[in-house]
Amino acid sequence: IACSTINVTADRLVFRQLRGGPRLASLIAAVGLSFMFQWLGLQINGSGQRIWPTVIPNGGVTLGPITIDYSTIVVTGITIPILIALTAFVTRTRHGQAMRATSQDMGAAELMGINVNRTIGVTFAIGGALAGAAGLLYFSTFGNTNYLDGYQFGLIAFTAAVLGGVGNLPGAVLGGFLIGILQAFNDGFTYAIGQQWSQ
Repeated sequence: IACSTINVTADRLVFRQLRGGPRLASLIAAVGLSFMFQWLGLQINGSGQRIWPTVIPNGGVTLGPITIDYSTIVVTGITIPILIALTAFVTRTRHGQAMRATSQDMGAAELMGINVNRTIGVTFAIGGALAGAAGLLYFSTFGNTNYLDGYQFGLIAFTAAVLGGVGNLPGAVLGGFLIGILQAFNDGFTYAIGQQWSQ
């Protein structure tokens, strides 16, 4: 709820004012907002990494030579239902149709009676809620926070979305898994290029 509120507020105060302008203006505003959120994170969290107790216990389920961490089971068990629900919402509801129409052609959507500002506001609310869920899962799994986490994960999320196909929800999740697997292999294999190159 808090992340949805932050996202909707950002839309109302910043992005709605730039909606009729060039796309570059919105991109620059998004970068500026990310710097503001980093500053806010720096004030709340401090400049170093903070360690917190985790909710998900250590250990995992052992299947022969393979151990699957509890955190992997919990994250996968939450991600899959969220993905199914979001895909159903976007593809099978009137508001999902309005979201897709607005993303394709805002002017035509408005002519067809779609309230573009409300549709974009709801999209920002959903995006904020999903970012909050992802942050909570990360926090519960690893138990640490850093003021730069949002910036780094935003870059990874953007890369995953491009890799999976922008607008393709299952593809974005698959892109995220692929990036995570590549990073894990690079961090863990003896003959990989090294952990310092992962990011």
